[in-house]
Amino acid sequence: MDTITNSLQNFFNTISSGLGNWGLQLIGAIAALIIGLWIIRIIMKGVSKAFEKTSLDETLQPFLLTTIGFLLKLLLIISIAGIVGLPMASFAALLAGVGLAIGAAFNGSLGHIASGVMLLIFKPFKVGDLIKTNGAFGFVKEISVFVTVIETFQNETEIIPNSAITSNKITNLTKIGNLRIDMPFAIRYDADISKAKEIVLDILNKDKNVLQEGASKPRVAVNNLGQNSVELLALPYVNCENYWDVYWDTRQAVVEALGKAGFEAPLPQRIVTMTK
Repeated sequence: MDTITNSLQNFFNTISSGLGNWGLQLIGAIAALIIGLWIIRIIMKGVSKAFEKTSLDETLQPFLLTTIGFLLKLLLIISIAGIVGLPMASFAALLAGVGLAIGAAFNGSLGHIASGVMLLIFKPFKVGDLIKTNGAFGFVKEISVFVTVIETFQNETEIIPNSAITSNKITNLTKIGNLRIDMPFAIRYDADISKAKEIVLDILNKDKNVLQEGASKPRVAVNNLGQNSVELLALPYVNCENYWDVYWDTRQAVVEALGKAGFEAPLPQRIVTMTK
């Protein structure tokens, strides 16, 4: 009977001792979690204020804040696991497995995010720029970490995944600040080239949408000697918002002015010689 009593007593003592140690570890883990989350909150507020004082892109800030917060919380969880007494090697392996599973499940989305971060950091274009990319031509309305939104001249809204943009050619028509529109037109070989250039240049100089200063002054030049005509090229520079007005209206004005001045459209010519 004494033997049984002693065995039970030892069993209960062992359980009590184990529960006591585990309870202390649990209390320590809870305390570390509360304090850790409080410290992380303070750190994130400081990082957020630091971002506000820098020129960091506003679209990139939320993504970086979320990433930093996630990493800090991950470090906190790992630290708490050590306090509780979980084997760190096994815990790290578990986290690695979960990370791989999540990465495989969101492979495409992660690619869009990485491309979005590249666009926001290297800034090949910004909101408001006129760009050509991935078959879309229009003004950039929004850049997020997943997609870029472009509004075309037909008032269509193109929503393009960022990975599709970074893997293709990007043409930024706004980067320099103005655009040159090449307007080819042709006259006959027997026509007065100088007079034609004068007429076209006068139209460009009087056009309110054509830039008139410095290297952006308009000019007219001989571009090519074709089989049936002399090809001239009008070269007006314009601001992006006036691109289509000049492209269409000024081109029409050139055609009408040349017609009024007696410049006929060049037609295919053939020289036929008669032999006896």
